[in-house]
Amino acid sequence: MAYKTQCLLISLFLLGISNVWSASGTVVSGLSSPVGVFGYQQIQKKNLSLFPQWLSVLERHLLDLKEAGDCQSTQFNRCHLRQWQAFLKAIDDLPVIEQIKRVNHYANEKEYILDIENYGMADYWATPKEFLINNGDCEDYAIIKMLSMKWLGYDVDAMRVVVVQDTNLRVAHAVMAIENKNDILILDNQIDEVISHADIFHYVPVYSVNEHSWWMHVPN
Repeated sequence: MAYKTQCLLISLFLLGISNVWSASGTVVSGLSSPVGVFGYQQIQKKNLSLFPQWLSVLERHLLDLKEAGDCQSTQFNRCHLRQWQAFLKAIDDLPVIEQIKRVNHYANEKEYILDIENYGMADYWATPKEFLINNGDCEDYAIIKMLSMKWLGYDVDAMRVVVVQDTNLRVAHAVMAIENKNDILILDNQIDEVISHADIFHYVPVYSVNEHSWWMHVPN
């Protein structure tokens, strides 16, 4: 499983926290904000233009759902999503916590592959269809998990892709966070179980994002 720890190339993280604060116009001093994932304070922002990779994923995913074609085609089309959608339909009536566990396991079955090997570039955020066909790296697992729960009817504002610093491995990483019964659960391609954020101590959240907002996370 060591190869799953190599998620090093998350572009915004590597640009540095200071650049994000500058672009967002946020002032850190005198901070007063709600406590969020992993117990860190968070400041919500609406300007998603800072995240072109994320916006591109959402746009391309909508196009994937509309693109006609057959499963024998070498070109991506919506037929390639049928197996994923069949899986989601099969768990549609299960309790939410069981859905979350099944979605986490389903995605984690895929092979970890760096973007440079898959797409010839340092950082690429894949749609579910691309991930299901090509496998992917850490943020790709988080993306398909979040869009799976959205398909199952879960509130998009109760979910995020969270970019963290793994203090054990000293690398950047990405996970999915989902609110459930006054807790925040973490879906991680490095961990088979779904775990409360309160039980994870080696992740420092840097930023998180969903379809409507993004958040910067800072220590209390």
